[in-house]
Amino acid sequence: MTATHNDKNNEQDFKRLRAKDRAIQSELMAVSDKVRARHPFLMKHQDAVGMTIFLVSLAGMAVNGWLWFEGIMPAWVVIVLSAFWTSLLHELEHDLIHYMYFRKQPFWHHIMMAGVYLARPLTQNPWVRRHVHLHHHKVSGTETDLEERGITNGEKWGWRRFIMVGDNMFAFYLRAGKYFKEPRKLLKQGKVDRKDLKNLRIIAALSFTPVGTIIYGIWHGFVLFHLANGIAFLLGASIDWPQWLLAQEGWVTAMVVILIAPNVLRTFCLHFISSNMHYYGDNTPGIIHEQCQVMNKWYLLPMQLFCFNFGNTHAIHHFVVRDAFYIRHLGADESLEVLRRHGIRFNDMGTFKRANRMRTVEENAQLSEGTANASPSIIS
Repeated sequence: MTATHNDKNNEQDFKRLRAKDRAIQSELMAVSDKVRARHPFLMKHQDAVGMTIFLVSLAGMAVNGWLWFEGIMPAWVVIVLSAFWTSLLHELEHDLIHYMYFRKQPFWHHIMMAGVYLARPLTQNPWVRRHVHLHHHKVSGTETDLEERGITNGEKWGWRRFIMVGDNMFAFYLRAGKYFKEPRKLLKQGKVDRKDLKNLRIIAALSFTPVGTIIYGIWHGFVLFHLANGIAFLLGASIDWPQWLLAQEGWVTAMVVILIAPNVLRTFCLHFISSNMHYYGDNTPGIIHEQCQVMNKWYLLPMQLFCFNFGNTHAIHHFVVRDAFYIRHLGADESLEVLRRHGIRFNDMGTFKRANRMRTVEENAQLSEGTANASPSIIS
């Protein structure tokens, strides 16, 4: 009887949580509808708007590179400005993953997919990421959420996670054992089946091969080269590098300044914000309002600049998937009021101590024992 009673209570709790999700979605859809009504041009010409942002962003990166070659713009300015352009391209890729541009014209759709990929070569292959991201929407915060776990969501904070946040290859190297062991563990637990296991292996094989692995190899080689020279200089020595290696310095430096370093900056900012605004481990599976918080503290603004205000608006996307990123931003102020009114957390910085759990270990223990029934406090 007790087990049956608990099952009924759990079912009732889940229905109550889903009802809250639907209420939030309904209000956010109303905000979206108003934005769409105010800006009919954006809806009527959505493909053209996306293509314009795409071409302007690529042109911006090209102009920055040309100005650096001509000695007009210093490298650090190129890196900062191009990181902003790549943040726009990331938003476009995310929209493309949800088929928001050229849905009925596959040629142009895939041209844009290829363009945002090659301009951001440190990222996961977007055709692979599409499967991972759509899965993320279904299972956000759980063990099979490969997208967020891949960028360190749920990991304890420390120097190890700090390094992994900005470097997808180090995120693999430093967790190689887990990557090989965990799929088998999930299979034994019944959380994935053999078909899922096969798909996980395909995703692992194709995510960064060959583009990402090549570009990361160039980046790591560049960093190690200059790090070794710096250490040698401090020690009053020098390294006699072979001439064939020194002959590569020109094109490698150009590639780093124009393409790689801007993406390293953007990647760190995006992954830092995203991996900490999503909750992991103790949220209710399938319940949207427990999946993420809003992170928009003033001191996060430098990072927000290079991930296009991701922390401020991404929670909206979890509820309303249909909107392109610029529609979401145009209605952000009103949408955030909806989220606040329904108790969505804002700037819950305790997430850094809790490894992105919603509650502390003690709070979860009390809940499991049935001695505490209150929901977690809302951080304002």
